[in-house]
Amino acid sequence: MIGYAFMGAAHSQAWRTAAHVFDLPLAPDMAVLCGRDPAAARAAAAKLGWRDVETDWKELLTRDDVALVDVCTPGDTHAEIAIAALDAGKHVLCEKPLANGVDEARAMVAAAERARTRGVRSMVGFNYRRVPAIALARRLVEQGRIGPVRHVRAVYLQDWIVDPQFPLVWRLQRDKAGSGALGDIGAHIVDLAQYVVGDRLSGVSAVTETFVKERPLATASGGLSGAGGAERGPVTVDDAALFVGRFAGGALASFEATRFATGRKNALRLEINGGNGSLAFDFENMNELWFHDGTETADTAGFRRIHVTEPTHPYLEAWWPPGHGLGYEHTFVHEVADLVRDIGSGTDPVPSFADGLQVQLVLDAVERSAAGGSCWETIEGDAS
Repeated sequence: MIGYAFMGAAHSQAWRTAAHVFDLPLAPDMAVLCGRDPAAARAAAAKLGWRDVETDWKELLTRDDVALVDVCTPGDTHAEIAIAALDAGKHVLCEKPLANGVDEARAMVAAAERARTRGVRSMVGFNYRRVPAIALARRLVEQGRIGPVRHVRAVYLQDWIVDPQFPLVWRLQRDKAGSGALGDIGAHIVDLAQYVVGDRLSGVSAVTETFVKERPLATASGGLSGAGGAERGPVTVDDAALFVGRFAGGALASFEATRFATGRKNALRLEINGGNGSLAFDFENMNELWFHDGTETADTAGFRRIHVTEPTHPYLEAWWPPGHGLGYEHTFVHEVADLVRDIGSGTDPVPSFADGLQVQLVLDAVERSAAGGSCWETIEGDAS
């Protein structure tokens, strides 16, 4: 694994846990953690459960005890690392968004296709797909329980940079992060909407805004926290992105991604209205899915809560008795379990790098629309 901050810790917990919960065809062996600072990397490896440490990621590609590389670094390094790892014959799990731009994402898809012909697999880490309630929502849409999809509403609300004195961490620098709220959390709701609906966005109209233009330069940074000094620097990414879109099948959609929703810590919400019913999900109540069956009579019709903890629900056959909920960390355990099963069976994992490119095409269209006065931007239909 390369990187050991917020995502590195989440992924490590998943690698430690997956084989103890699910029956997997292969046993994950946490061979080596890579970080630039030797002392910090050794401390992280000891804490997170990794056996060895490297300070140069290229050294991972020469090691016989490394069969998979897990990329948990900022977006500006994803393409170089993932492409080199795939070309070296290593399976790759890469955090989202896939890259910082469409061209890099295309190069990563090409490398994934080359590697696939040699039995080398790759996956992009959209972990929210693995929330059992989200997977159940997709199942209900596939089964036709809500009929043809008409409307999709997706929001992701956070507030961790509301304070204008919060420092200029890497997530607020375009050269490292690619974009701001759009790529960091907007990518999640774009992927979720397309995944649950089973369709792709065909066009968007967008606005973006950077509310705080300058921030103190970071003297220390970790995950979603940091400390700043006296000097200041420019914020080069968006703080918020709002856009409307149309799915290829005709459904209309609205999206909002912001890190300035004061009081909201991690409110990811999705509502889908169909011709025969509706579904609603809020990650702050992640073990619940709300379902309205529009075919019922008015006497009994209405939204009802499904407590998604039954062993018949996705992923829950391996966990606790009904009524005992799961948490954020379990989404990564499910992600790792799915990936290991796919590698063991020679199956192409999802979401694929091509799926990650599709999301990148949407993000690119959003940025082009916002820069062009909210003009309508068509999204390419072929992400290959």
